[in-house]
Amino acid sequence: MEYQVMSDGACDLTMDLREKYHIQVVPFYVSFDGDHYYKEIDEIGIREVYERMVQEPKNYPKTSLPSVQNYLDAFLPHVEAGRGVICFTITTSLSGSYNSAVNAKEIIEEDHPDAKITVINSMGATVMQEIHVIEAAKMQMDGYTYEEVVETATGQMRESGRIFFTVGDLDYLQHGGRIGKLAGMAGTVLKLKPMITLKDGEIESSGVARSRKKSMLKVIEIMKNHFENSGEDPKDYYYYLGFGYDEDEGKEFQALVDAQLKEMGVTEPSRLMQIGATICVHTGPYALGIGLMKKYSACAEAKAKQRCTA
Repeated sequence: MEYQVMSDGACDLTMDLREKYHIQVVPFYVSFDGDHYYKEIDEIGIREVYERMVQEPKNYPKTSLPSVQNYLDAFLPHVEAGRGVICFTITTSLSGSYNSAVNAKEIIEEDHPDAKITVINSMGATVMQEIHVIEAAKMQMDGYTYEEVVETATGQMRESGRIFFTVGDLDYLQHGGRIGKLAGMAGTVLKLKPMITLKDGEIESSGVARSRKKSMLKVIEIMKNHFENSGEDPKDYYYYLGFGYDEDEGKEFQALVDAQLKEMGVTEPSRLMQIGATICVHTGPYALGIGLMKKYSACAEAKAKQRCTA
């Protein structure tokens, strides 16, 4: 059957990538005054969001998740046209977007019991979620069925996803309640740069560094250690790098990452992209990180080997 791949706005897909892979995006909303909310990208550019964050450092922006009605409006035209829907959302530990999408699915199914809608908790966000969604879209373009895409996207591919990142300081994480007050105060006094990992949908600490340059190198070291400990082949993965306000720093980081990937046998360069508002309101304007996920082709190959040895 025909089907549409879509995602909430936390995947941070540019308009060019949306069009290239035929991915529909249900946007988040962002506000600087708590009253007026604008659709990210559609109504306010991410560059404008970062400019205001840097110029107004104590005016913490807020985001609002897509509503049930937003998802109804996105799903229903496809259902009425006889198409299935595969929708990815940001991890449930960071937003209720998944719940909004599931509620919309259940409402539609009351009037359309034959509707095929699958809502997938990506257990990620930003660069990691972007790889997840694009890989699903690639599978669709390569002729895979609805069921095959859902099975792969919710199996080994999702389990392989990680984000290793650092931030400029702890202010935004503390303000958003992502770390305790004591940790935030200690980090501010000592000027520590936290290392953070997102895996299995949850954020966890991965250490600290004492300078920006050391924090960048530490993130790369954590990525390298991940493969050494897991035994996975780095060549089976895609690497998307996220930066915040400073693109030049992002490019410097990319050069360091690509040098390490080359040492690990990875010949494809990483992809650099700007982290969107959904995440930057929590991390601040100076986040840098590596998102990685197993290629769908590698997942399919592993599954085929399992069948052969079963």
